[in-house]
Amino acid sequence: MDARIVGWGHTPFGVHKDKSFEALILAAAREAIDHAGITPADVDEVWLGHFNAGLVPDAFASSLVLGLDPAMRFKPATRLENACASGAAAIYGARDAIRAGRVRTALVIGAEKMTDLDTRGVTEALARAAYQPDEAGLSFPGIFAKFAAAYFAAFGDQSAALARIAVKNHANALDNPLAHFRKAFDFDACNTVSDRNPMIAAPLRLTDCSPISDGAAAVVMVAGDMVSDFPRAAGFRAAVHMNDFLPLKGRDLTQLTAAHHAFDAAFAEAGISVDDLDLAEVHDCFTIAELMICEAMGLAPVGQGARLLEEGATSRGGRLPVNVSGGLKAKGHPVGATGVSMHITAAKHVTGLAPATEQIEGAELAAVYNMGGSGVANYCSILEAVK
Repeated sequence: MDARIVGWGHTPFGVHKDKSFEALILAAAREAIDHAGITPADVDEVWLGHFNAGLVPDAFASSLVLGLDPAMRFKPATRLENACASGAAAIYGARDAIRAGRVRTALVIGAEKMTDLDTRGVTEALARAAYQPDEAGLSFPGIFAKFAAAYFAAFGDQSAALARIAVKNHANALDNPLAHFRKAFDFDACNTVSDRNPMIAAPLRLTDCSPISDGAAAVVMVAGDMVSDFPRAAGFRAAVHMNDFLPLKGRDLTQLTAAHHAFDAAFAEAGISVDDLDLAEVHDCFTIAELMICEAMGLAPVGQGARLLEEGATSRGGRLPVNVSGGLKAKGHPVGATGVSMHITAAKHVTGLAPATEQIEGAELAAVYNMGGSGVANYCSILEAVK
């Protein structure tokens, strides 16, 4: 019996100097429980997606949510970590427990507090998700710059396509009250290196990079035979997890090979093709990642993703709207929260409960692709409404 998402909570993403890591967890969890219409006592087990790697001193954070209510005491709680895909890892862990019949009601939280460190500290923490024997000291902008450089060498300068992705996602974030950046970005500004848009790791500019964000997101998931007790439910038409080699060495950096395999497997499991999707939330930690993910899902052949942006195919109203939430680029990327947030966006759209200005009308199938590290951990879900 599969799991259903029946409630969700989501703090604003951004800079929360006035909120602790624990406070973010509790806020998202409380909202999800209230939205589902259950009580803390109804929760059987808790999963927390949290990368950390030195971002906060809370190395043993799984039980923090138990402080939400006395009824939560003694409930089992587990932290899951799979780099930037820690949120999806937590969702999949809870789903597996429900499918196994061991759990009936699960609370899943993804959270990260990143702004307690300065930019250098955050960069060093995130770099711990790379292959240390070969890539120690290489920042994640530097890692994805290697993908971009290889892609540009093979297919020509794609700077304009990356700028169009930034412009699109910032425009989408204007309709998302939870987004870190709700500000329109101009194409020329994004496509030009300047004092306000410096080169971070060539060929990636500042506007090609997702921001450093704080935030938390949570979902309540229940066994499928319980959905009649809830006013809304989103189910998994497919859920696929694949990991690739950790080192960059030996991999083809012109494409995200494991992402391609994950999408293919998810489409096969769901019995659909990319043309059946109504929207997709994908892991645009850098604009080059969104370009390559769109190719991995089959929207365009490898090396030809730029034409999707030129044609508006991935914009709202296009062939397949991608990152209508603003994506990691504009919504923000509090690492452990990202995968949970993406599933919430998909669940909102397929159940018709997204904000009116954001809702993709008639959306029935939504893809979620949450990536950990340099295309290493790959989680691909297809969500649909369940009556």
